[in-house]
Parts: sequence; structure tokens; C-alpha cells
Amino acid sequence: MNFALVAAAEKNLGIGFQNRLPWNLPSDLKHFSNITTKTGDPNKQNAVIMGRKTWESLPEKHRPLKNRLNLVLSRRADFALPAGVQLFDSIDSALQNLSTNPQIESVFLIGGAALFAEAIHHPACTKIFLTQIEQSFECDTFFPKIDPQKFQLATESEIQIENGVQFRFLTFHKK
Repeated sequence: MNFALVAAAEKNLGIGFQNRLPWNLPSDLKHFSNITTKTGDPNKQNAVIMGRKTWESLPEKHRPLKNRLNLVLSRRADFALPAGVQLFDSIDSALQNLSTNPQIESVFLIGGAALFAEAIHHPACTKIFLTQIEQSFECDTFFPKIDPQKFQLATESEIQIENGVQFRFLTFHKK
């Protein structure tokens, strides 16, 4: 089962600081929600795969992410999650499970840094949705470099400005 990466990164590819987003961009969060919830078939839903730290970074009132099947990856088999949220120990085990679920239309891997670093090289990773933030922020976690030999820029939005921050939405397709 193929999947896409969804991330926002500043100009040095930083994606977070102390398990939080270093910027406040409500329109990017809306863009993220649209990408990860929209389906072509109203009877299906999408799945989001995230690491434990990403799960813990979500504000409690937004856990689990609505209108999506939430899967959390952790090596801790006893990691407690609410009903309906599934726990797996690897990207492959999560994808294997999703491939048997006829209700799933698309799969999105939403972080964090260690998962992005692994997933960008995974043969099933076919697309990257990246919000490119046009300035630097203090970050301690980073998105991997996108290899132009493997991924090609397919779409690029106009520059947006929100809360004094310039950004654009990019989509890369696997070559």
C-alpha cells in the first residue's frame, strides 16, 4: 500500500522544537486537515501514521485526529492509546494491516523526524506534501533532504503570509 508524507518545514528543514511546532499557521493546519481527510469515495476514510512523540505532541483535544484512522508507531507494546487508535511497531506492519482494510482510501505518514527519515526511502512512499516555510526557526528535529533523483516537484502554490510568516505548499511525486 502506497503512502504520502505530510510535513511543514522551515528553510533549514526544521520541523519542530521541544515536541512542538515553532510557528503558528492555522491555514497550514487547515491544509494538513484537508489533505489527510479528503477522500474521493464518501464511504471511505484515510489513515494517518505517526510516531509516539508526534502523537504526544498533538493537543489532547485533537487526539485522535478526527475523520481519519489514527495509527501510532512505538517499540513499546504496552503504550496506552484510546479506543480506535491502533498501535504498531513498524511502518511495514501498519501498512500490512491497512492493506487488508477496504475502508481505507489513502495513507499519510505525518511524523516525526525519525519516521520521516525512514519513510522517505521506503518503496511505498510515492508523494510528499510539504509546507515550505520561507524563514528560519529554532528547531531540534528535522525533515530529511528530498532527493531530486527520486522525487520531482509537481505543484507549488503562491507564497502565503500568515502571522508574519511566508510559506508555500509544495507537492513532490516519486519519479
